[in-house]
Amino acid sequence: MTQTTRPSPEQLLSIGEVSERTGVAKSALHYYEQLGLISAERTTGNQRRYHRHMVRRVSLIVVAKRLGIPLTDVAQALAELPHDTKPTTGDWRRVSKVWRTTLVERRRELERLEHELTGCIGCGCLSMTACKLLNPDDELGAEGPGARRLLGSTDASE
Repeated sequence: MTQTTRPSPEQLLSIGEVSERTGVAKSALHYYEQLGLISAERTTGNQRRYHRHMVRRVSLIVVAKRLGIPLTDVAQALAELPHDTKPTTGDWRRVSKVWRTTLVERRRELERLEHELTGCIGCGCLSMTACKLLNPDDELGAEGPGARRLLGSTDASE
């Protein structure tokens, strides 16, 4: 039977150290912990102590936020990683595969948006001339507000 050894206090980082190393505010670290994106151990004095590998998770969250990826998507990807041990190369490979799929879909959405912006915004409409051709009598208006053609459209030539 294998016994797990708890890391010594020197191997753990305080919230201030994680904040300093990642550039993320302590309040944001608290929030990420509430969402289950990161985790911390508690000292006998109830202070948070983070495993060093949490710095990598926080850094990934920062990059995802910069790219506009919602924290729910981040949580879904990170759910595959262990909290209590350093992730293995295989763990990161699995997470990377999930991210790749998400990023490919985001890229497709951006390309559809780029195509739509060259003519019509997909109706809620920038071009009344094109709108008469692509959406006569505002037929898409009956489907609800917002850009109807962009939502779920897979054919950029529509």
